[in-house]
Amino acid sequence: MWVTSSCTAALTPTSVALGNFDGLHLGHRQVVQPILNRSPEQNSATVIASGQNLRSNAGRDENLESEPPATCYNDSAAPPDRAGSSHNFDGLIGPKAEGNSLSGIDSDGVDRLYGTVVTFDPHPQEFFTGQQKKLLTPLAEKVELLEAMGVEQLVLLPFDRELAALTACEFVEEILVRQLKASRISVGVDFRFGRGRAGTAVDLQSIASGYGIDVALVPLHNCGEGDRISSSAIREGLASGDLTRANQLLGRAYSLVGSVVGGQRLGRTIGFPTANIELPPEKFLPRFGVYAVRVSLKHGWEKMKEESSSYQRENPKSLIPGTASNLSFVNGVMNVGCRPTVDGLQPTVEVHLLDWSGDLYGQTLSASLVEFLRPEQKFASLDALKTQIQADCDIARSVLTAKV
Repeated sequence: MWVTSSCTAALTPTSVALGNFDGLHLGHRQVVQPILNRSPEQNSATVIASGQNLRSNAGRDENLESEPPATCYNDSAAPPDRAGSSHNFDGLIGPKAEGNSLSGIDSDGVDRLYGTVVTFDPHPQEFFTGQQKKLLTPLAEKVELLEAMGVEQLVLLPFDRELAALTACEFVEEILVRQLKASRISVGVDFRFGRGRAGTAVDLQSIASGYGIDVALVPLHNCGEGDRISSSAIREGLASGDLTRANQLLGRAYSLVGSVVGGQRLGRTIGFPTANIELPPEKFLPRFGVYAVRVSLKHGWEKMKEESSSYQRENPKSLIPGTASNLSFVNGVMNVGCRPTVDGLQPTVEVHLLDWSGDLYGQTLSASLVEFLRPEQKFASLDALKTQIQADCDIARSVLTAKV
């Protein structure tokens, strides 16, 4: 997948899904689905995530098992040429392309559209409030999820005063028409854009039609017992420890992804060694407490680093259920919080892997939260903490075995 923060470096012409897409939940995936380059048979396939029905008057679940493009670049290197060159660019952050996976010519020799997600960086709320927006899916996770879905390009529009000042008409003309050469656009019906958020999805459809651009307005979606699928609802579920609700709306287990770093190594002194996971500072943390988790471990991977955006990207498709990967999963118990028993001051994320041992330092782990076990609490002694951890491990083992 090609990732760029410059419209001039974007692969064109495009088919664009437009929005913030924080979380890439089930509703967001319905917005992305219309711009994917798939056969009619693939586009008609429906995946029911987590055993829950996705209900709406329009829109379909995407086929999550289709193969994504093989190559991921950044805008520090030239994009692949229109003949599908597979040269090894300096900006490569995924496996080398095979054949013409990013060629601008389809099998009939006609210019095709690049399936492109266009979003904003930073999040507009962060720009206007001046406060960091805690994200369900920081950039590295968003890239991985989009690639798993089959998106070919991610364009991160720098949200600054200049962009915020564009009227709805100017945004369409300058960004979507002139720079991205969009021929198709997909947005949610509640999408707002342009100066003062004055433009609606219907306005977008009307303005774009003047340029011959088709705009799909994707309706809002409900899941399960009628909960509206939204990033806000997912945050509420995570903040209260209601993982069932949060994971249902996401269509997958909420994951904490980060590098294993050194800690105080207190866990090993009481018989429960833990991996201390360093998360991106903008990652939204769930309710402080103890969780049963499944942790992904890789086999024979090669770590790759995208220098321009300071994140590590290792394995596409590991966060989407039902897709192939080179991962195995190990059950574990995770603590999220400030560790009051040892007078911790800053939130930490630590995971103890059940029935597993090995060196994890420097590796990137993805811990999928399966069940909230208990709130964080302070114990009178390390012995009391040790007893509780053993009980947590026993409960987690039982819970995770039952949910296989």
